[in-house]
Amino acid sequence: MAVSVRDVAALAGVSVGTVSNVLNRPEKVAPATVERVQGAIGELGFVRNDAARQLRAGRSSTLAMVVLDVANPFFTDVARGAEERAAEDGLTVLLGNSDDQAEREALYLEQFEQQRVRGVLITPVAEDMPLLRQLRERGTPVVLVDREVGDRTFSSVAVDDVAGGRLAVEHLLDGGRRRIAYVGGPVGTRQVIDRLSGARRAVAAVDGASLETVETRALTVHQGREAGEAIAGRDRADRPDAIFAANDLLAIGVLQGLQRSKVEVPTEVALIGYDDIDFVQSTVVPLSSIKQPAHLIGRTAVELLLQDAAGAGSPPEQVVFDPELVVRESTQTT
Repeated sequence: MAVSVRDVAALAGVSVGTVSNVLNRPEKVAPATVERVQGAIGELGFVRNDAARQLRAGRSSTLAMVVLDVANPFFTDVARGAEERAAEDGLTVLLGNSDDQAEREALYLEQFEQQRVRGVLITPVAEDMPLLRQLRERGTPVVLVDREVGDRTFSSVAVDDVAGGRLAVEHLLDGGRRRIAYVGGPVGTRQVIDRLSGARRAVAAVDGASLETVETRALTVHQGREAGEAIAGRDRADRPDAIFAANDLLAIGVLQGLQRSKVEVPTEVALIGYDDIDFVQSTVVPLSSIKQPAHLIGRTAVELLLQDAAGAGSPPEQVVFDPELVVRESTQTT
């Protein structure tokens, strides 16, 4: 049976109100009494119910974060940035992994609302976000992470993925590549769409350049490996001479698939990814990538959420960072 405040009060020989003061306002209690109550707490193994206390106060010390894929180091870095900033205000972050599934996302949102979190940071699964709008209307602030919304009704923190896609493919074209393949999916994912849009813009600006799309079911190493093996299985004349993968996990898988089939990177096929996660520096052929400031994205998202939770009344704010090209051996031919 759980130890209650009444149990602590009985053992210490004080009132329940005195125990409450020791827990919440110890400066109002005589030092000897504080010591006696703390001794009773230690002897009984009492653990305070912060959740109940926060519900009574109407103010939680937790934020919630829902990401598409917790196995993706990009989201891990975003979460670390969010945790770091939240800790500066004495807050903690609860993390949920939607696994790119609307049902899981909805379950997390329901649970986090029941726990009265101070706000929700989320990379939503779909463009249509009725649950997020309902959550906000019921008083829980919401900030979109790594995603913008067209009507600008939510605060958001993102990178210009159209510019990032263009930057990646311009780099391949500048290296003399002309037959570009874009590997990414599902095609309904906003990041996949925007990066493809940028790739198309880059190709459209160069005579003789072409772009094909190789759709994957997910943004994972396994799916990238399958795509790489399929591309390697073509006749050499039918293969692209460069591949832009929608994220680094896909790029790592593509590299593995090409190497299994003895297709050389970058001699035969140049390869670039997106996110610049730590792993890409240590692959057999270090991968070029488009860098996103993941840690800063997380910190900035918490800043916006705290502003909203404070009730300043300011309109939603959209923060968009510029992507950065990081060149490594996978796109260098000399």
